[in-house]
Amino acid sequence: MRILVGKVGLDGHDRGAKIIARALRDAGFEVIYTGLHQTPEMIVTTAIQEDVDAMGLSVLSGAHNTLFPRVLSLLREKGAEDIVVFGGGIVPQEDMPGLLAAGVKRIFTPGASTSDVIEWVRENVPHRRTEERNHGTDPALR
Repeated sequence: MRILVGKVGLDGHDRGAKIIARALRDAGFEVIYTGLHQTPEMIVTTAIQEDVDAMGLSVLSGAHNTLFPRVLSLLREKGAEDIVVFGGGIVPQEDMPGLLAAGVKRIFTPGASTSDVIEWVRENVPHRRTEERNHGTDPALR
């Protein structure tokens, strides 16, 4: 399973995202880490190019109510709405319902353990990279 871990927006605090990326990698996932200061467009383009099953986005800047919906909107525009989006960061409890309604599947807040994230991904992210995804594409990819 392929998971993109990224920092969207101008937030420069990447320690948590790196810890999650490493934990997912150590748990057997293939991880694509995008680094800092990614725009929603950059994140979505990378997710599609890398054929990921899910993306975990870290937002500590307070811009979660803008950035998550923009990423989800771009995924829909590109026909990639089956990529599961989850996130982490400083997200007030009162903002959670709106983000979940927009399509974010889970928000992990400070104090969540890496094992919680790994377990949630295993239980909630369907493996998209199957024969049906390659149907009609280059036979070498089947």
